[in-house]
Amino acid sequence: MRFVFLMDPLDGVLYHKDTSFIFMLGAADRGHETWYLPADGLSLGQTGPILRCTRVTPQRNPEAPFEIHETRDLTDQEIDAVFIRTDPPFDARYLMHTWILDQLSAPVINSPAGIRSVNEKVWALQFPQLQPPTVVTARADLFRAFLAEHGRIIAKPTDGFGGAGVFRVSEGDSNAGVIFETLTANGTREIILQGYVPAAEIGDKRILLLNGEPLGAVLRVHGEGDHRNNFFAGGSAHATEITARDREICETLAPHLRELGLHFVGIDVIGDCLIEVNVTSPTCLQEMNRLYGQQLQDQVIDYVESLVTSRRSPPG
Repeated sequence: MRFVFLMDPLDGVLYHKDTSFIFMLGAADRGHETWYLPADGLSLGQTGPILRCTRVTPQRNPEAPFEIHETRDLTDQEIDAVFIRTDPPFDARYLMHTWILDQLSAPVINSPAGIRSVNEKVWALQFPQLQPPTVVTARADLFRAFLAEHGRIIAKPTDGFGGAGVFRVSEGDSNAGVIFETLTANGTREIILQGYVPAAEIGDKRILLLNGEPLGAVLRVHGEGDHRNNFFAGGSAHATEITARDREICETLAPHLRELGLHFVGIDVIGDCLIEVNVTSPTCLQEMNRLYGQQLQDQVIDYVESLVTSRRSPPG
């Protein structure tokens, strides 16, 4: 099969970290072709999408993770599956990519329409029973009232990732107003406010879901002097278990994720609370592999192969 990976530049791939790389390696181990699709490689013509791709062979060599081959246009009929793996933010270009990929008949992981439907921080608000108290607002009065009610809160952008722009704010903090003004661009941009969950001191749990089912989990623990648990912010990976509450959260989300075509999803859980639902380019697969001695990418490639086979099979 021919798998295409829409992703950030190859020279930025982190051999020991990137989930995109381990997906490519898992596909190549099965004998599939792996093709790199850069952000400027998508076009849409009268006959459908045209993807300007480079065939690569992923290698178990941190100094040279890719062998580079030919570059050429691929059409819908020449593609078996596409993985959307570009990092957020979900900006105008990301949106355009989803519109173009909508026109493909091949499976796309994740569905472009599903990605458009799910803001990673806002979508989960439809499940208040799973979340800490949360408000989305650009209003200073609602910010002050929420802070007064809860005493300690988290304030963050609606489109951030990797822990960027995440602030812990306490009532009486002299910087509270400045933080709010900065994040909201003086009240012109909505942000997320969430009640602080004390279990964050222990860490936050990333659970990867494949077709709505838990694939694996890792506990991300913040570094010294920083409240953020994200790996980009210096957090470290620790083994953890998927609890009964975690499974309850997954079971609640699963039918909605399947309906939206969100095949590979990462959810963030702190204590008993769902914090975010990550659908653009979920990570942490390599950390889970190392912690548990597994090769979870094989299950993902199995699943994508089944999607391709199902798509090809005639009805009835």
